Amino acid sequence: MDVLLPPSCETALLERFLKAEAMALWAVRSAQAKEVPPGVLTFLRRHEEEEAKHLKEFETRLGVQSHARETLPRMPSQWWALVIHLFGYEALGLEFAKLLVQVQPDLQSILEDEQVHVAFFENEVKKVLAPGGSAAEGARQSARAWWRRLPSTVDRYLEGDSLMPFRSELKARIMASIFIRFESLTLFNDMAQ
Repeated sequence: MDVLLPPSCETALLERFLKAEAMALWAVRSAQAKEVPPGVLTFLRRHEEEEAKHLKEFETRLGVQSHARETLPRMPSQWWALVIHLFGYEALGLEFAKLLVQVQPDLQSILEDEQVHVAFFENEVKKVLAPGGSAAEGARQSARAWWRRLPSTVDRYLEGDSLMPFRSELKARIMASIFIRFESLTLFNDMAQ
């Protein structure tokens, strides 16, 4: 199900992506303070640089400065929960990047970066799930909890008059895409959409 957005949605999408990039940047900074598997910290540092670059680009395009936080967001301390959180929000960012390139094709590099981020965290989720056990079950429980919060998050991200005619279709598309991504990893073994 593809929803083709008109150019009139560009500003609203840029504004939403600015907020998403700021949130991702803070989340990645916060995650770096946690205990993570080998190789993840290096990726998070590079990821932070990419998110900061994206944030600057959106600030320049919109002529605004994003809200700076005094404290970083609280993030789960167990890796099996943290990786779900990061994976989920990166998957959401990827869905918005897909929408953004419809109205701003010159931002294709951001879409490509989002694809890399999602693939990295997807692989990390697979590593958590592979051995089974309590970490895998904890990851599945985290995924279900994250999923329950997703509809209201998507609603906030789809605010704006220009997006209103497309809101229900976009929400359904985004939710379905993320559900399929989580389901393919067996995060929702016992759950129907």
